[in-house]
Amino acid sequence: MRMSELSRRSGVPTATIKYYLREGLLPPGRAVATTQAEYDETHLRRLGLVRALIGVRGLSVSATKEVLGGIAAHEGEQHQVLGIVLGARPADEDAEPAPAPAPGAAEVDALLAELGWEVSDHAPARAVLGEALETLRSLGEEIAHPALLGYADAAAQLAAIDLDQLDPQADPLAQAESALVRTVLLEPALLALRRLAQENESVKRNS
Repeated sequence: MRMSELSRRSGVPTATIKYYLREGLLPPGRAVATTQAEYDETHLRRLGLVRALIGVRGLSVSATKEVLGGIAAHEGEQHQVLGIVLGARPADEDAEPAPAPAPGAAEVDALLAELGWEVSDHAPARAVLGEALETLRSLGEEIAHPALLGYADAAAQLAAIDLDQLDPQADPLAQAESALVRTVLLEPALLALRRLAQENESVKRNS
C-alpha cells in the first residue's frame, strides 16, 4: 500500500507517518520509485503500536524507540513483549541496575512469595504497592493480611480476564497494542465498577 492508504487505514496523518519514519519508529517501506515506497500490514500493525505507546501510554519518541527495540530483542516471546509494552519490565532489563529498596519492599516481597507470583524485580508496581501499604499504615489504616490476600485474588482474576481477551492468533504487535490500550483505558472503568459495587454492597448490608 502507498503512504496515503497507510494513513487512511491507520488514522494517522501522513505528516506524522513521515516523522515516525525519520525518527526510526517505523521501518522504511519498499522503494518503488525515487520518491515513492510501498508499505505492508507489518507497517500498519507497527504504526498502531507506536500510536498507542505515544498517545495512550504517553511515552516520548525516544522512550518509544527504546520500547520498540526491546520488543525486537524479544520477538516471539509474548510474556516479555507484553511486559515491556505495559511498563512492567524495562526494555533492556539486563542493562538496568538493581532497583533500590523502596518503602514496604520487604512486605511486598513476602506477599509475592506467599502468593507464588513470578514478578520481575524491576516491575514498577512493586514500589507502588509498597508505598501505598506504608502510607496506609502511617495513617492508621493498615490492611489486614486476609483482606490483602483477597485483593490479590481479585487482581489475579482480573489478570486472567485481561489475557483471555487477547487473540492468540493475532500478530504479536497487534496483541501488544490491544493489551496496552485495554490496560490503560480500562483502568478508570474498573475503578468506576468498584465504586458502584461498593455502593451496592453498602445498600445490601443496610437494608
